[in-house]
Amino acid sequence: MNRIQQQLSVKNKILSIYFTAGFPNLNDTKSLIKELAESGVDLIEIGLPFSDPLADGPTIQSSSMQALKNGMTTVLLFEQLEGIRDTVDIPLVIMGYFNPMLQFGMENFLKACQKTGVDGLIIPDLPLEIYLSDYKALFESYGIEMIFLITPQTSEERIRMIDTHTHGFIYMVSSDGVTGSKERFEKKQEQYFERIARMNLKNPQLIGFGISNKTTFQQATKHQKGAIIGSSFIQFISKNKADNVSDFIKNML
Repeated sequence: MNRIQQQLSVKNKILSIYFTAGFPNLNDTKSLIKELAESGVDLIEIGLPFSDPLADGPTIQSSSMQALKNGMTTVLLFEQLEGIRDTVDIPLVIMGYFNPMLQFGMENFLKACQKTGVDGLIIPDLPLEIYLSDYKALFESYGIEMIFLITPQTSEERIRMIDTHTHGFIYMVSSDGVTGSKERFEKKQEQYFERIARMNLKNPQLIGFGISNKTTFQQATKHQKGAIIGSSFIQFISKNKADNVSDFIKNML
């Protein structure tokens, strides 16, 4: 059982936090991971900045651009993650686009994930079919989980196919569009949450996109296992740096 599966098995509700590596400052990555782990976060998603982040809203796009200007690279991220398992044991997932990973070399990327203690990858623009035909065996050889996304438009047939080939959690996009904060979810989104819950999938689901406060976190975890907070945390650290991270987390629970 890997760290992702273990955490999902022992926690009633999962709070996952996303931040962009190299933002707000180039060398904040390791300190943010430590602060989040000490603040009671259950899982951390580390964003690998990319120049054309199609699924991201303006807040995360802006943080990605700033991180690139700061000098963040794939090589530097793995250097920053060296030794992180000496201080934290919660699951770490890298979320990024396929192009930078291909440029790095997919096997080299997976090898670096294994070496530094990264547990899984979220790659929004890697189709399930390509993963299965070209990369599944490679992922499994390095013990790295691939986490797939579903949306309100994803068919039941495809959701069940994704569920079959998943061994961690399913990233459940809350609505159409890109990432961003909301004050509360609308009724149609709650109906979508209920619909997916009725499918009784073997993998738990974590809801992302639009989780910004206690209300949306509670709505997201009424039927699903957990929620992922990204844009609102990026906004918080852009103003507060790595200070008072615990206050942000307390206000979400």
